[in-house]
Amino acid sequence: MKRNLRNPIKKWNVTALCLCLLAGPLTGCGSSSGEASEEDSDVIELLNVSYDPTREFYEAYNELFAAYYEETYGVTVKINQSHGGSGSQARSVIEGNEADVVTLALAHDITLIEEEGMIDSGWMDEFENSSAPYTSTIVFLVRAGNEKDIQDWDDLLQDGVDIITPDPKSSGGACWNFLAAWYYAQQQYGEDETQIKEFMRALYANVLVMDSGARGATTTFVENGQGDVLIAWENEALQTMADYPGEYELITPSVSILAEPSVAVVDENVADHGTAEVARAYLEYLYTDEAQRLIGEYYYRPTNEAILSEFSDVFDLDVTLCTIDDFGGWDAAYEKFFQDDGIFDEIYNS
Repeated sequence: MKRNLRNPIKKWNVTALCLCLLAGPLTGCGSSSGEASEEDSDVIELLNVSYDPTREFYEAYNELFAAYYEETYGVTVKINQSHGGSGSQARSVIEGNEADVVTLALAHDITLIEEEGMIDSGWMDEFENSSAPYTSTIVFLVRAGNEKDIQDWDDLLQDGVDIITPDPKSSGGACWNFLAAWYYAQQQYGEDETQIKEFMRALYANVLVMDSGARGATTTFVENGQGDVLIAWENEALQTMADYPGEYELITPSVSILAEPSVAVVDENVADHGTAEVARAYLEYLYTDEAQRLIGEYYYRPTNEAILSEFSDVFDLDVTLCTIDDFGGWDAAYEKFFQDDGIFDEIYNS
């Protein structure tokens, strides 16, 4: 029997959700001088620049962390949030969005910020599990009754199946979607890349709408009623089913991918803001038992295996998952598939 998890919102109204970003200033966090200490202010402000589907989780987590920090250190912390497609969010930080921490959909997006000198090298070793405090995977969300009988990746190639998935050029979730589909095709065709590309070309030919981010794709499918199937983060699919009981079905394909969102302190910015200590504490606290359970309640997979097992009635823990290592790591995967004129462009533009 499925447990009754948190149901933070009934409908996703993107405009209303974005208003939460106005709750505090997005450009100055904590003290205004790099020489000021965290204790110089009655309230320390942090900015967490994150990807689309984490809005509700971080709203709840911010309250949990702020209560912990005030009780432990006697200091009030206010956390502001910014959300969008993961790739777009990374570029916004490079261009001046003064994030104290980034919690993005994939490691490559944080590496882009590192390459600009804003995050110290070795950031993946700063926190447990290669700085990935939670994971997810990629699933299909279909409307109740599953009229097109979609069960696996090859069913998405059928004539008349309209797919909703975001754009890999701006969305980290979309990159995970693409790689999961590619890996499935690779199991069918071995090393015959010509046939794999034909499979992917046929899949993307059925894409009806390609939004810039995962939450936009969910809105297109759920609120705008477009498409037969949404290729989605597992947490987005589960949340939709909780918000609209009886209206949708989750389909787990035979093969998917272990999606590992990454977190990092933006070292250059916290040095300017005087927020280094609290920013690191903010990310470290994600690994506590309290936070790991909250992660599970918001449909992400805890990295603490004991706590993950508490949610075995929520997640399909037996699905076959490839990992980014099967593609040679994110640097190799991004260069091959998602750089300009890479395989995605070749497939989508042909």
